[in-house]
Amino acid sequence: MNSAVPSDSALVLGVAEDLDPVGIRSVALGREIRIAEPLVASLAAIREAALAALQSPGPVYGVSTGMGDQSRLALDPADRQGHQGRLMLGRAVGSPPWLTRRQARAALAVRLRTFLNGDAAVSAGLCEQLAALLNADVVPAVPSTGLGAAGEIIALAHLGALVTGSGSALDPDGVTARPAVRALAAAGLAPYPLAVKEGVALLEGVPTTSALAILASGRARQLADRATVVAGTGIAVTRAHRDPYSALLARRDAELTTALERIREIAGVDPQPRSLQAPLSFRVLGPALAHLDRCTSALDAAVERALSGVTDSPAFFGGTFVGSAGFDGFDLAAALDAVTVAACHLAETSAARLHRLLDDRVTGLPRQLTDSPGLHAGLVAVHKRAAGVVHRMRREAVPTCLGSIETSLGQEDVQSFSMESARTLGSALEGLAEVLACELLGVHQAVRLGGRPVCVGADAHRLLDAADDALPTGTSDRPFGRDIDALLMLDGGAGDAVH
Repeated sequence: MNSAVPSDSALVLGVAEDLDPVGIRSVALGREIRIAEPLVASLAAIREAALAALQSPGPVYGVSTGMGDQSRLALDPADRQGHQGRLMLGRAVGSPPWLTRRQARAALAVRLRTFLNGDAAVSAGLCEQLAALLNADVVPAVPSTGLGAAGEIIALAHLGALVTGSGSALDPDGVTARPAVRALAAAGLAPYPLAVKEGVALLEGVPTTSALAILASGRARQLADRATVVAGTGIAVTRAHRDPYSALLARRDAELTTALERIREIAGVDPQPRSLQAPLSFRVLGPALAHLDRCTSALDAAVERALSGVTDSPAFFGGTFVGSAGFDGFDLAAALDAVTVAACHLAETSAARLHRLLDDRVTGLPRQLTDSPGLHAGLVAVHKRAAGVVHRMRREAVPTCLGSIETSLGQEDVQSFSMESARTLGSALEGLAEVLACELLGVHQAVRLGGRPVCVGADAHRLLDAADDALPTGTSDRPFGRDIDALLMLDGGAGDAVH
């Protein structure tokens, strides 16, 4: 298994809540899972009750009827044989680019979590099969774009087709795919024959978006901290006035208080600032970080609702099956879009600060941060790259969650486009990481030209030390694109929250 976490540290699931966002991130990285026997027994009891309920007269959506517009068509007992597996076939219409292996593992983990809640009434055997796929590192090839539905029916058909063996599994390179039956056989597993109600359950809910949101939330917080350290070091290098970072300015705003205190911790104290007011892009750092924090927390709350809420339709409650709108992904999509806008704003301010670092009137250092003005260009083109990335981010930062298009023969299939919202956020976070790498290069060049400020906090010193190790010596012109790539790798690259 291609696991980043030793198998002897398997996550044991006694209740559904044990597979929380922290656990899902660890499973995405390769951690194995085990379903405890009491939970297996609980799932089996629910399943037995659901099978008994299915013997009652009356239609059950997707079980004794077709789906969508065909739900008015009843299936006779012979047609129901194999029907749940067939549900995966005509809906698996996606193509590359696929989700990454980490993203696909997270999606499988979230799909398992929603089944462990019990209201999908699937068998314990299906839940154990999902765990077995994760533990064997066999993951589905799931499309990352071209997905128009209220939920995730196309993406989940691909996920379910791995289970049944009719679909494709990602190759180890995470780019190409091979037939699921081959991947299953290589891992010592067999296709799982879906029983009554299990196919429709696999197609319901928004587990893939939830998984992508969990990964993106972690990445957003990682980049927020990187922005704080980079910009805080720049504040110290330019000897900007520290007044805007006083926690007194936050009053009862908890997120702003946290952001301002962290900036002061990084930037330290300068009793003789260069000017009465720092450039605006420096002064608004605290509010920009606080807003990203609020939006990310709102996304975390939407994820929790998706993990613990009713996502199946029909869901099994009180001995009967109840239709729901649990497949709707708008809550997640709108929260993802909000984080995208916040990340773009932080990138805009980062690019603006880099521009100020090139100005000798702001820094007191050689113009364009070069040791030989006129002979060398310095970092002026690095800022142009940052500006180009910000322009792309602005173009993409539209509310992806809006824009329903009538499909399914006129049914009100109100698309949430939640996976597209996740994809857009991934691109925005990739852009933010790139712009911050450009700003860090500017800060590092300024430190080399003017000397390292002694007042900065320990995290700033660690980042500057890491940049020293990653970059060539000197401040003369060189292919700075290589420097930016090296700085992007300081935290392991752009991560799997991006595409």
